[in-house]
Amino acid sequence: MDKKCIAAFGEVMLRLCPPGKKRFAQSFPGSIEATFGGGEANVCASIAMLGGSCRYLTALPDNPITRAFAVQLRGLGCDVDKIHYDKAGRMGVYYAEHGSNMRGSNVVYDRDNSTIALLAPEAYDFADMLDGVTHLHVTGITPALSENAYHSTLAAVKFASDAGIAVSVDLNYRKKLWNWDVNSSKSELASRCMSEIVKFADIIIGNEEDAADVFGIHASDTAIDAGKLNISGYKSVAAALSERFPKAKFVAITLRESISADHNNWGGMLYDCKAKEAHFAPLAADGTYSPYHICDIVDRFGGGDSFCAGLIFALNSDKYSSPADAIRFAVASSALKHTINGDYNYTSLSEVETLMKGSASGRVQR
Repeated sequence: MDKKCIAAFGEVMLRLCPPGKKRFAQSFPGSIEATFGGGEANVCASIAMLGGSCRYLTALPDNPITRAFAVQLRGLGCDVDKIHYDKAGRMGVYYAEHGSNMRGSNVVYDRDNSTIALLAPEAYDFADMLDGVTHLHVTGITPALSENAYHSTLAAVKFASDAGIAVSVDLNYRKKLWNWDVNSSKSELASRCMSEIVKFADIIIGNEEDAADVFGIHASDTAIDAGKLNISGYKSVAAALSERFPKAKFVAITLRESISADHNNWGGMLYDCKAKEAHFAPLAADGTYSPYHICDIVDRFGGGDSFCAGLIFALNSDKYSSPADAIRFAVASSALKHTINGDYNYTSLSEVETLMKGSASGRVQR
């Protein structure tokens, strides 16, 4: 592996999606689009296609479907040799229905008893899995599956931190998950578990809702459901996260204004915890925040993961490692993801750089 090897640990699923904007009821029985997706796998796929060195870590049953996934990810340039195959469990499935206009997208999970949900930390050889790795990425999705998946994620980040490996954590709160402790509410369980994981994070990543849902930290004058964000208020959110988790060097927040399911305004903020300075992107010519206006969205699933990938790639690069450049790169990369079907961000480094330079016309490249 290259000197800077980025790894991600978490669950990947079979993604089943009605074609186009069809609803589930219109598509079953009938034709369905089958791909793969999962927060951590999406990050690896994106980093590989940007030209970075990456390794995907997970637990899967050994069957032709999971092997097909590994072959695909390897074909994109990602190391999959450290995937743990086990006799226990199954591959999880998620059904994704694309929204349109005022009708939002919808997800149905079928993840109970997946392999990664069943296995305890003792099943993994993290010393071997993380050998040669310089950065580990995890999310709040995998620990939401089961108590074992939580403890395995915690063990992974603790091992990485003790070994001097940088850790990034995407809070990624999923209200349809976090069901494994009947004595706690979803938000209470998420807060308790993610507090233990995030304390090992060098980089904390979230969207406009995560800090509120997981840690009760709110941006003032923001109405998420109405698509109204007080952009400047997220600096105080990042500062609060920085104070709560002092190991963090950066806090990144995606800023999505949902005008409709087809039209989102998209940007991001990167907070430098040491300098106590917030960097926003994209910026207008006068230096003020001016989000990308993404109309006619093709597929927003995986948008946050592509942001994580772009940010991690940039911060580990020589060219885009400054906070201002890293957030510009992350936002441009993830804006392009909204134009691509499926969970993976099939976007090249040159395409991201072109958008960063201001070329957003979509002209044919000849």
